[in-house]
Amino acid sequence: MNQQLAAILPLETLQSGGAGPLYLKLRQSLEEAILSGKLNHGDALPPERDLADYANVSRVTVRKAVDDLVRDGLLVRRHGSGTFVVRPVSRVEQSLSRLTSFTEDMARRGLNTRAEWLERGLFHPSPDEMMTLGLAADALVARLGRLRIADDMPLAIERACVSAEFVPDPLAVTSSLYSELEKKQARPVRAVQRISACNIKEPDAAMLGVAVGAAGLSIERVSYLASGRVVEFTRSLYRGDAYDFVAELTIPETEPAWPVEGRVG
Repeated sequence: MNQQLAAILPLETLQSGGAGPLYLKLRQSLEEAILSGKLNHGDALPPERDLADYANVSRVTVRKAVDDLVRDGLLVRRHGSGTFVVRPVSRVEQSLSRLTSFTEDMARRGLNTRAEWLERGLFHPSPDEMMTLGLAADALVARLGRLRIADDMPLAIERACVSAEFVPDPLAVTSSLYSELEKKQARPVRAVQRISACNIKEPDAAMLGVAVGAAGLSIERVSYLASGRVVEFTRSLYRGDAYDFVAELTIPETEPAWPVEGRVG
């Protein structure tokens, strides 16, 4: 174990001069090991006890250094498994003015995408689904729950619901839901999205590879056909450290550019 640790954290670096706190030196050494590739994405961090014995510091010092790196998104704790290295995330910007699928959006950026299915089948609708999609109680809905991954980085958990009228065989959806809806002439033409900040909880945090309590974006989308009928009801959870949603704002031509003050007298 000491040989492994020596390759990752040279003792001379940890014991070099300077009056800074011990935890900060250890944190900087671990961060350098991650950024230089000595510790790769998905690697397990050596146990805190081994790190403390090797660096001749207390476990409290090790815990504080690791806590800092977890907060910065370079490490993630997985309950019952240990602490793992997380590759630094390149942020993705998504326009709020374009109605596209996740697959289409990532393809435009040249990213390879894949999905891990969490749920895919026909079900009786919940009260929320019946009300939002305008369905009768005896109707069926297709539920499609996926972990969305781009370039091997989990980015979002997406749970879509559409009437079985449009997706009678959920197993036919292998990549883009919108592509499948297009075959039925039921691709949405507009949508309303509600975005709110949240803290990611288990088990979603483990699937997204982030710490419990990490910042996330909760998104609820209702999509419409040209006729005005609702075709899609989707709830998604995005990593807050990986996504920026961008909206272009303009001033309507029929309104003044700024408030006009009235004058009395």
